[in-house]
This record gives sequence, C-alpha cells and structure tokens, in this order.
Amino acid sequence: MRITTWNANSVRLRETALRRIALEIRPDVLCLQETKVEDGKFPREMAEALGYHHLHIHGQKAYHGVAILSKLPLEDCHSHKWCGIEDSRHAVCTLPGGIEIHDLYIPAGGDIPDPEVNPKFRHKLAMVADLTDYFAARRGDGAKVVLVGDLNIAPLETDVWSHRQLLKVVSHTPVETEALNRLQASYGFLDAVRAVIPPEQKLFTWWSYRNRDWAASDRGRRLDHVWLSPALAPALRGAEVCREARGWDMPSDHVPVTVELEV
Repeated sequence: MRITTWNANSVRLRETALRRIALEIRPDVLCLQETKVEDGKFPREMAEALGYHHLHIHGQKAYHGVAILSKLPLEDCHSHKWCGIEDSRHAVCTLPGGIEIHDLYIPAGGDIPDPEVNPKFRHKLAMVADLTDYFAARRGDGAKVVLVGDLNIAPLETDVWSHRQLLKVVSHTPVETEALNRLQASYGFLDAVRAVIPPEQKLFTWWSYRNRDWAASDRGRRLDHVWLSPALAPALRGAEVCREARGWDMPSDHVPVTVELEV
C-alpha cells in the first residue's frame, strides 16, 4: 500500500501536478491538505478519472481543507474540530485491514512566535496540545494508525536549511518542536520518513515561493510528515520525498511525501 501526503495549496490550481502524482508516484491513498475549496466544488470527476473512487472531503471555501482520495474502500469517514474552531483541518477514515488514517493540516502559526500577541500561533500550539491529549488517551489501544499531513513544524536540526537562523522563526522554534515531540510520543508514533532516510541527512518538503531560484538557494523545511503507530510500524517498507515536484509547472510550495507499507 502506497500512501502519499501533499499540501496542494489550492487543489483546483494543481490539476497538472495532481495528475503527475497519480501517474508517476502511483499512491493507493492520496491525502491532501489546504485544498481551499468547499465540498461541493471539489474536483471529484478528476479524482475519479485518476482511479480514486473513494473520497472523504472535508473542506471550506478559500481556506484550509483536507481530503482523502483512495483507490481502496473507505469506511467510518469522519472529521474532528479542534480548539472550538470550525476550520476543516482533520479528516479520518478506515482503510482495509483496519488501518485508521488521519489527514491533518495544523495551522502555520503566523509570523510572530509568541502566543500572547499572535492568535494564530496560539491556535497552532493549542491544536497540537489537543491532539496530544487525544492520542495520549488512546495510547496502548493497539490500533493500526497512520497520521499524515502538513504539520507545519520542522522538528530536527536537519529538517531546516539553517537550524541557528531559524530558531526564532515560526515552524522551528523550540516551543513548537517540543510540542510536536510530545504529540509524537503521546501515542508512540514512528516518524516513518526518518526511519528510512537517516536523520543526519538534510531533508525538506517545502520551499517558499519567495525564493526566486528555490533549487539553488535550497532554503527548505520538512513540514510534511507521515507517522505510524507501534502496531503499524513493522509494515513500513519504504519512504520518499518527491523533491522534483517543486519544479513542476504551477507547483505547490510543498512536495509529495510517500510511504510504502506491506499490509
């Protein structure tokens, strides 16, 4: 089973990229974030033409939004709201074999890493904390869980182009990385990508549109993640980041991240 996560940054603008992902990466399950479209206007026909006949769409107009596209049957599809806010940021489905897939889009958090003066940053930390409590309460239940998405935090020093220069930049501040580590530990999740690609190796999934030549400057961050629960971790067979997608026509600023499981 191949599972890909990708922040599309407006799915209706990324038809070419979506087709390339389907044809070149060939995921059985494709989890999207930041779809930026209400459910009724999601490009269902295109998804189905690419072989994704099972969809769980949890969107809203112009902002946020997550969607799970699957070639395999989906059951028990639902969503979560966090922090008392109605944003569409968390979709859940069950795949064959009882695999529970969580598609997440955690808030970016704005520019100022201070929850006292920046409500966006406060919301980000609050959502991570709520998720931590949710999974901590489930710890040890033995479920096969895969958590994917744009978590908007680069936890390792090698997940950013310059650890020293980004320590006070939202996405790599200590308060964020420590919060993400607590979330990962709350359920004993395995960072699937770093289990395959050594933590010592620089690895990015996002490059700002502001960089005129993203490849030459290579000022990236690893914001997109795939985690596996202890019950599912032994199924991991591979992981890859499609770096070249950042250079496709009309690209998202994020690239697809894929894991392969033997289930």
